Amino acid sequence: MTLYDRPIIGITMGDAAGIGPEIVDKALSLDEIFQLCKPVVIGDANVLEDAQKVARTSLKINAVKSVSEANFACHGVIDVLDLHNIRLEELRRGYPQAMAGKASYEYVAKAIELALKGEIQAITTAPINKEALNIAGYNYPGHTEILAELTKTKEYAMMFVAGKLKVILATIHVSLREACDLIKKDMLLNKIKLAHQTMQRFGIKEPRIGVAGLNPHAGEGDCLAAKT
Repeated sequence: MTLYDRPIIGITMGDAAGIGPEIVDKALSLDEIFQLCKPVVIGDANVLEDAQKVARTSLKINAVKSVSEANFACHGVIDVLDLHNIRLEELRRGYPQAMAGKASYEYVAKAIELALKGEIQAITTAPINKEALNIAGYNYPGHTEILAELTKTKEYAMMFVAGKLKVILATIHVSLREACDLIKKDMLLNKIKLAHQTMQRFGIKEPRIGVAGLNPHAGEGDCLAAKT
């Protein structure tokens, strides 16, 4: 990969009152990130600047109004698509609040818009806070549901990837008690079909899918997982 064909990655800043801004500052202080991609943060420039006190970084913040204005210069500079939606003097770090919840939703929505337009090639998200989202009037459990709604996706699931292992979750963002109630035959079959189709899109013609038992003591030997 050359410096000219690196993909543009949109990084959402997450909840301004949480750990997101600090994580973004620390991540973009690493030169290796700039060797892999052209990062542009969708967030608030003042919050990122202020978060450097905690992150103990000293990066230059380059606030832009569009992706086309980003320099993607080098390590040491953060290009920020600044939405100007946080009043720093009113921000209470460590506490869920409507201002931060609304802003975090707007970062994700903007990133999705840019991805659908082809202005960025992928999205990386810093943490958001469900309570803050709800206080701001956005009734979503998390990123997955926002992405699904704004891309008009009906069949979706959260996937974790670690090397050859890929895990699709049947339920997310609910208690174990609620998960027990949500696990139904049709729902589980739909998740398995979605996993199968997704693996085929990844180039695995005949994927093997293990289905974990809900009960940790679900059985012994081959009873622990069903293979399709």
